[in-house]
Amino acid sequence: MLRFVELALFLSPFVLFAVWRMTATGGGPSPRVLTASAIVLVLLLAALLWFRHAGELPSGSTYVPATLEDGRIIPGHGASP
Repeated sequence: MLRFVELALFLSPFVLFAVWRMTATGGGPSPRVLTASAIVLVLLLAALLWFRHAGELPSGSTYVPATLEDGRIIPGHGASP
């Protein structure tokens, strides 16, 4: 999902430019298009920040990688020192 957000943030200026070129018949994009674009960019930024902090380990913990025990995968986790 993070790759989708990164891709969307990368492509957003190109999409906005294309929308502007298609709607710029006289005076540029309409306020509705500008408002929608600003809302989408704010939502993408919020999603990016949320994903950044969602998988964060607590401060001072050590990462324990995933292991295979008795045919079961034990996921990686943080352990206190």
